[in-house]
Amino acid sequence: MSSSSAICIDANILIQLVIGGAQATQITNLWTSWHEAEHPLIAPTLLYYEISNAVHRYVLQGLLLPEQADKALATALSFDIALHTEANLHQRAIILARQFSLPAAYDAHYLALAEHVNAEFWTTDRRLARVVQTTLPWVHLVE
Repeated sequence: MSSSSAICIDANILIQLVIGGAQATQITNLWTSWHEAEHPLIAPTLLYYEISNAVHRYVLQGLLLPEQADKALATALSFDIALHTEANLHQRAIILARQFSLPAAYDAHYLALAEHVNAEFWTTDRRLARVVQTTLPWVHLVE
């Protein structure tokens, strides 16, 4: 797609990489191929807030022990992912959230960042991908 070889990932990708899930094998394969091709990984700063919340919720639901959640979070934090904080991403995220009638602006921040740096965006969120893919062809769903 792009002059940039960056790959923007959402929190779901990282969660499945460190905890597992339905697409964990495919995500691991993608992750390996991205690193072998030396694609820099990027995300908005909210990535780690979402990861922390997800592992906390796994503990509350009895799906992870606190020690497992701590290890998963430490692993997620250890990956080389460049976080972006540009203020203009918030403005663009609001516009994208409205354009696609998204229920929250969180996901739109990933879209705004990928668009801003001309990167591919990868997600496991079927609803999000389905809503935006016809307009934003650089959005990819891990299936």
